[in-house]
Amino acid sequence: MSEPIRRPFVLFNPAAGRGRSSLKRINMFLGLLERHLPKFEHVVTEYPGQEAKLVDQAIENGFDFIIAVGGDGTWSNVADRIICSSRPDLLFGILASGTGNDFGRNFGVDVESPEDGVLALAKGKVRTVDVGRVVSYGSPDGTTPVAGRHFLNLIGFGFDVACIETAARALFLRGELLYKSAALRNLLWFPGIDIDLSGSDIPVHGKHLMLTISNGPFFGGSFPIAPDAKLDDGLLDACVIGNASPFRRMQLFGLAAKGRHGESSSVKQQTASTFRAKFSLPPKYEIDGEVWQATEAEVVVEVVPRALNIMVSDSA
Repeated sequence: MSEPIRRPFVLFNPAAGRGRSSLKRINMFLGLLERHLPKFEHVVTEYPGQEAKLVDQAIENGFDFIIAVGGDGTWSNVADRIICSSRPDLLFGILASGTGNDFGRNFGVDVESPEDGVLALAKGKVRTVDVGRVVSYGSPDGTTPVAGRHFLNLIGFGFDVACIETAARALFLRGELLYKSAALRNLLWFPGIDIDLSGSDIPVHGKHLMLTISNGPFFGGSFPIAPDAKLDDGLLDACVIGNASPFRRMQLFGLAAKGRHGESSSVKQQTASTFRAKFSLPPKYEIDGEVWQATEAEVVVEVVPRALNIMVSDSA
């Protein structure tokens, strides 16, 4: 049987990567798409958060192959709307043009290889992957709180959030250098955060540097924070790093860059389908690079198995 004919809809986020998705780069992608994936329609977002409205409209208008051009934040926002549509026939595609590309690393999607990315959309294979879901209520930028927000890569607390907020204030850096510069500052000055985590057989209590709950292995531009995480195992991978002196934090940072932080007694790694994290106050957390504010002191996170069909390269 022949493959069904898809109606591709391409969404560009020009703000991704601090303007990396400029008009010149958008035109470059449009040229590649016209060559390899004709009969698509496209739109360029005009303000933060517009992705949700545009994707909902595209799905309502009959498009069934939704392609997001940007980074982890753009991809996450678009994927959330695809999953919320409850349409198992929908297909998701990603092209890299942002600061963060952690989710794309799982499939060889590289910001420096745009034509390879477009070819994967045109001639690749469909892979069905898990996603995470934040069950609790929260909101970005003081908007109306929502529950059930999905994520592709991870949710993070503590040091992770502080690094994102530091990076947002940096003026000139991008990519891995931006993440590493922000991380260095917070390794020295971040005070730590009280965390109670339950979900696996080993509960965690007390002051810690950070907590990540991951669907995929990477975060922060290149760090394999959850090196054993798989996108189709029906589990989430939690990593809890204990609080320590700046020198010890530096050591842990070096180990994390190699995916060897699990060797340290300061690090606890767990897998489960659901985690509950409790804090002294409603915490800030990051979802795929976007900072959110919880409404309660407990945040519940769960896996949603085989929730998203994504078009990837045959070699991925």
